[in-house]
Amino acid sequence: MTSLDVLNFYRTMSEIGVDVWIDGGWGVDALLGKQTRPHKDLDITIPQRYVASLREALLTRGYREVRLEDARPWNFVLRHESGREIDVHVVVLDENGNGVYGPPEKGEMYPAASLTGTGIIDGQTVRCISPEWAVKFHSGYELKEKDFCDVSALCSKFGFGLPATYDRFIGEK
Repeated sequence: MTSLDVLNFYRTMSEIGVDVWIDGGWGVDALLGKQTRPHKDLDITIPQRYVASLREALLTRGYREVRLEDARPWNFVLRHESGREIDVHVVVLDENGNGVYGPPEKGEMYPAASLTGTGIIDGQTVRCISPEWAVKFHSGYELKEKDFCDVSALCSKFGFGLPATYDRFIGEK
């Protein structure tokens, strides 16, 4: 997924009035203001009220839903015939602006503060996950070297301490 692909997607969503936040690796790069590595996909966070518009716009542009065993209404992947993928994270915004992710009883959410970030991709400002939450969201799964690179770059740029979960990567350097 190239920066041009990301910006074309972002512009298309803006043109049809769909709010999205750039998440994942591209969200990190937006916060850093530069692309730091290749990305196989684009992660986005989107309010549930826009999902039908997103699907309609992407289906007319050659995207199809990928049949994944772990796909859920709140997390699914759309793939373009060329191979580009968009990993969709659906939230329901509550009265406080928090994005409830999945069934409310699970208690997973994008806190309102996480949905306040802005970054730059190839000179264009985009909405993305805020820096503090981009770091916090890089946890709870098996961490890879790319996660360490992303998080350490964010921590360096924004003056955060590196989370202890990344200590093992320091010893490997």
